[in-house]
Amino acid sequence: MSDHAAPYDALLLVSFGGPEAPQDVVPFLENVTAGRGISRERLAEVGQHYFRFGGRSPINDQNRALLAAIEEDFAGNGLDLPVYWGNRNWAPYLADTLEQMRADGVGRAACLLTSAYSSYSGCRQYRENLADAVAAVGDDAPRLDRLRHYFNHPGFVEPMVDATLAALAELGVDVRPDAHLLFVTHSIPTSMNQDSGPEGGAYVAQHVSVGEAIVERVRQETGHRHASELVFCSRSGAPHIPWLEPDVNDRIAELATEDSKAVVVVPIGFVSDHMEVIYDLDTEARATAEKVGVGFARAATAGIDPRFVSMVRDLLLERAGVERGGSARRPPAGSQPTSWDVCPPGCCANPRGPRPALCGRD
Repeated sequence: MSDHAAPYDALLLVSFGGPEAPQDVVPFLENVTAGRGISRERLAEVGQHYFRFGGRSPINDQNRALLAAIEEDFAGNGLDLPVYWGNRNWAPYLADTLEQMRADGVGRAACLLTSAYSSYSGCRQYRENLADAVAAVGDDAPRLDRLRHYFNHPGFVEPMVDATLAALAELGVDVRPDAHLLFVTHSIPTSMNQDSGPEGGAYVAQHVSVGEAIVERVRQETGHRHASELVFCSRSGAPHIPWLEPDVNDRIAELATEDSKAVVVVPIGFVSDHMEVIYDLDTEARATAEKVGVGFARAATAGIDPRFVSMVRDLLLERAGVERGGSARRPPAGSQPTSWDVCPPGCCANPRGPRPALCGRD
């Protein structure tokens, strides 16, 4: 263990998971939708976008790349700390990874979630899954602490600024100045947004703050303030349940009727180019733009940008310092304050009722 990382002797990368072969698709979706009573036939229909890409989600390969980049960054900066990886919904499962960590003698680990924002599905559900995994391993499982939300950490925001500028540069000079910036994230039920964070509404507020920060940085670089707004993708669930809107495709079609010439979609809700990006944006949204005659460019996700990778080290050392009695925080990018280390009581409530969750005060 590095003294700078004490009391932590490992980092655990916690992600969603995804199928790696066609035969994995339906079992993976069964894991994701467990308890909802959805038939295998319906799940096979839902899985068609995975089959379109060979039955393999890109997310696991992207996590392998991020894991390798973090290990390299740690080693290059004198941080002697092992990095593990566990998923909620597909191998390597969290319980299996925790079992390996226990066998390796890990006593306490910091957890980085590949979800940057507050919501039940983006934070508390991960914390519930961590609690389930610890319970499965037993009393000698490693102690786990979640690293804070990083939506407004410069290591996440600055790569998104540069990606937005690069996407704008892909457009023709005749349409670039008037291009509309569409900041995209995963839609969730409106009730889940209302319950997000300790006081409600954090999911949307955090995304809006990131979008505003990017718009201002783009203005500083180009001298032009682009029109922008937050839109959503990947809606699922029963039609009668309200979800956050507008859908990115609907908004692109509306912008065409408003005589907009081009859009840049900026996937601020995602840290890598997984299925919601390569299918919902690169495939569906691009097709919508082509159909209605609107120019289209898509900004890259943070991925393994060196600033994003070094952010992980920064968050780890920041939290380690707090655990040793310090209070230093990197100043946030945007209007939202730096997020909390330990989730407050009632934060991002489970819509189906209370369940045990780690890394919180309840």
